Amino acid sequence: MATAPRRGAPEREGDTATKERPKVDPPRRYKVLFHNDDYTTMEFVILVLMRFFHKEETDAYHLMLTVHHKGMAVVGAYTRDIAETKAAAATDFARENGFPLLITSEPE
Repeated sequence: MATAPRRGAPEREGDTATKERPKVDPPRRYKVLFHNDDYTTMEFVILVLMRFFHKEETDAYHLMLTVHHKGMAVVGAYTRDIAETKAAAATDFARENGFPLLITSEPE
């Protein structure tokens, strides 16, 4: 005859109650892209990279040259909200200063 398990004790030795956690994927990253144009000055692009994307002057200079020579460059990768906010703020700053600098974001 089998004995009933004690109250609060596991049914069998070694059994533990575990709660499965739902698997959470890291947030999708978005690239911020600078596009070349014939009107925005190189100095202004460097300023935007330093001010809004916290690039050192040397890094900003190299990114600016990449944009100038290749037509565009990825200047950073962020979560969607941050990428869109940075792109919008930098674009607004460019428009306030009379430049047509095009900054976009897209999924990685």
